[in-house]
Amino acid sequence: MKLLQRNDLFSWSEFNEERNLDFNSWLWARSDGNVLIDPLPMSEHDRQHLESLGGAEFIVITNSDHCRDAEKIAADTRAKLYGPNQEKADFPIACDQWLRNGEEVVPGLTVIELEGSKTPGELALLLEDSTLITGDLIRCHQAGELCLLPDAKLSNKISAIESLKHLAALPAIDAVLPGDGWPIFRYGDKALSRLVRTLSNIS
Repeated sequence: MKLLQRNDLFSWSEFNEERNLDFNSWLWARSDGNVLIDPLPMSEHDRQHLESLGGAEFIVITNSDHCRDAEKIAADTRAKLYGPNQEKADFPIACDQWLRNGEEVVPGLTVIELEGSKTPGELALLLEDSTLITGDLIRCHQAGELCLLPDAKLSNKISAIESLKHLAALPAIDAVLPGDGWPIFRYGDKALSRLVRTLSNIS
């Protein structure tokens, strides 16, 4: 796994040729139990790295299209699975807990429900007020510039833009870590604001 902008934050990725970008997974290493977010299948190297960091206690899935290898990794590590509450009725795998807006997964990791994406109540996660982790709605196909999920996949573009505006209004976002595409490690708040302005100009 790759060490990110914080000494306790790691990622592993899988290149998707069809979309010409990386799919990303995240690990927050913490003394009270590590948190995985949208975990992809792991190489043997990454599995050993995870074990060296203490395994996994919690796995958060941001939306039903990001179940990826969560069920297998949960079985291997005995981690608890957390999913989006608005998808509870039809979620493809069983979860131990369903997350709602404003809840903390663990102290310092806050849930934000997003509207208008391709699945209801997609989750974003705010890590200690400064790192925003997103699933599908907010992406980064070009390094340094965020974008929205394509219109054809949005359930409601107006609601999606309102969710984006809420994220852009968060006061201290430095990093934005999207499930799809490039991470932004500095000035994430400015990248979110630029995206809001771009969409406001074309809406």
